[in-house]
Amino acid sequence: MDLKESTILGDAAGRHWYYSSKAAAMCRYLDGFDPSLILDIGAGSGFFTQYLLEHTGARAGLCVDTGYAESAEQEYLGKSLRFQPSCDTVSADLVLLMDVLEHVEDDVGLLSEYVRKVPVGARFLLTVPAFQWLWSEHDLFLEHYRRYDINSLQTVVQKAGLVIERCSYYFGLVLPLACLQRMGKAKQLRTVHTARSHLRRHHRITNTLLASICQMELGLMRMNRIGGLSVFCLATKCA
Repeated sequence: MDLKESTILGDAAGRHWYYSSKAAAMCRYLDGFDPSLILDIGAGSGFFTQYLLEHTGARAGLCVDTGYAESAEQEYLGKSLRFQPSCDTVSADLVLLMDVLEHVEDDVGLLSEYVRKVPVGARFLLTVPAFQWLWSEHDLFLEHYRRYDINSLQTVVQKAGLVIERCSYYFGLVLPLACLQRMGKAKQLRTVHTARSHLRRHHRITNTLLASICQMELGLMRMNRIGGLSVFCLATKCA
């Protein structure tokens, strides 16, 4: 989770429909894979690594983010959780890049760097925001360079030397709602380049409804190559 967004949500992040749904989708996408050591790149608050430490047999997590002022280590549910601004070679068997590639100009270069730092057989789970036509002031707020579709993300992943297992969209059922929101703000964005987050705390009923809609989509998400707010990709370092 981006450090900017963790500031907005605080300790309510795990209950927010977007992040709780994305975390559940992350576990579903791994299809029962139990990692040993998680390397979380651009980890921000460490939300996704903490979720996996709680819901899988992973024994430890290493969160890396240039936004950390210094290294720190803590215990989470009896497991090791470390935060570092950078890292060298790591014996991780699962690497997370959850909404990270869109933040850097050289996405292939960043991904390739971490492919070199982990052993053969390590799996990579990546998510990125979908569709350039959904570009909004939220992207400006988070300092994005681009949004992706399945084809463009697959190209980046393959150029970095990974073998793709699967790639698909998620948040497809809420995509129409996002389109309506973007349409209403499109004129303003063209004339005033305002950087503003769309993330906010919702009323309990709204939050529950949106989370329920996303839950309905989980079983079919790996087959969704039509559309959604996010692109998910699972890939492996084979050589």
